[in-house]
Amino acid sequence: MDERVFSEKRIERTADGSATIYLPLLDEHYHSVKGAYTESMHIFINCGLLHAAKDSVRVLEVGFGTGLNASLTAVHCEGKTVDYFTLERYPLSFEEVENAGYRESLSPGEWEVMETVHRVDWEKKERINDHFSINKLECDLTDGNYLLPEHIDVVYFDAFAPEKQSEMWSDDVFRRIFKAMNSGGILTTYCAKGEIRRRLQATGFAVERLAGPPGGKREILRAVKP
Repeated sequence: MDERVFSEKRIERTADGSATIYLPLLDEHYHSVKGAYTESMHIFINCGLLHAAKDSVRVLEVGFGTGLNASLTAVHCEGKTVDYFTLERYPLSFEEVENAGYRESLSPGEWEVMETVHRVDWEKKERINDHFSINKLECDLTDGNYLLPEHIDVVYFDAFAPEKQSEMWSDDVFRRIFKAMNSGGILTTYCAKGEIRRRLQATGFAVERLAGPPGGKREILRAVKP
């Protein structure tokens, strides 16, 4: 992706009152305009993390973005111990996230964790609280030589939409993620396009359509490694 698309950013409120960032040159939002907070909780935490049977899980997030998914996971993991890896090719600065107004749209506890997550150095694993540690990795996932973390239990696949960032939704990327996952591992994504579902199935996943978040997309996908 051309880095120039990140040169201009605009802050927008989503339908549930939470914030997102819009890239005019890409015509793409970091989160659903129907509700950033609602989307994150429904797709990635409720349908992904909390669906995992294990109490100790390794999470791989594709697309750290604003850090919302990581921050809400740290707060709402409901007793699970989470070892969290997140991949990002174009990191935002903390100032950009702070200016987006998340402090006003999150609870004080959620915002405190979000601020802490952004202060963590890249390429350095740090424990945020008793049950959550994070390792932020600045990388290009489309580089076939990049070695993914292994023994992953849950994948948050939150790249920009396939029509905006097609290289992130390739057969090769899905094969490498599949290989890095434990048997029974779960991948969730907001994208329910038929082509993406078929690619996941061709990779070896068992894929199901689930209801989307309240007020948002009609369907999402959850894929499980047999």
